[in-house]
Amino acid sequence: MTSPDTLEKTRHTTVSLEKTIYTLGQMEKIPEPQIALAGRSNVGKSSLLNCMTNRKKLAKISSVPGKTRSLNYYLVQPGNFYLVDLPGYGYAKRPKSERNVWGNVMEHFFTRNKSLVGLILILDCRLPPQTMDMELVAMAQAISVPLLPVLTKADKCNQRERTVTHRAWVDVLGPDADPLFFSSKSRQGRAQLWNEIHNLVQAVTSDLEQAPTDTL
Repeated sequence: MTSPDTLEKTRHTTVSLEKTIYTLGQMEKIPEPQIALAGRSNVGKSSLLNCMTNRKKLAKISSVPGKTRSLNYYLVQPGNFYLVDLPGYGYAKRPKSERNVWGNVMEHFFTRNKSLVGLILILDCRLPPQTMDMELVAMAQAISVPLLPVLTKADKCNQRERTVTHRAWVDVLGPDADPLFFSSKSRQGRAQLWNEIHNLVQAVTSDLEQAPTDTL
């Protein structure tokens, strides 16, 4: 259930593109909490981000799957945290040298990023679990990054299809998982996803405030 506090925050939320990263040399330490958005190309990631922010063109929607090749850092206020839009995966029609560069950038982002507090895994509710999605799940679990599974294009699935897909992902993620259904068209799941995002950031902030400080 979405809390009244979260609904109030959502009404006054501003999201702005602050950084765009293409190469490993452009990576830098960012102390603010970061929540990554990842998913297969053409899964509806840009549409989800535009829906979440009430802006039609914040994230560019390309007609060519896999065209976006940058990490895009969106600053969220209030809250002072980043949503980091990762390139879609699943389309490898790129030179090997370029894929190697991106492999290094993504490895650095996931394994050397102490500010990464969560991963929104964006999935197509019309499809059963895909190999590349499950590989990303395994990696997130290996580095202990909390997962927020989101099943997009919910308006294109009937109730039976939703139930089957939901059950399949619970089998992959474990009995405590509760994948969220989302539709950029009907805005289903928007408030609930903001609630989950704020809960993640709040949990990290609370842990930092309660952590013992060094004394002289």
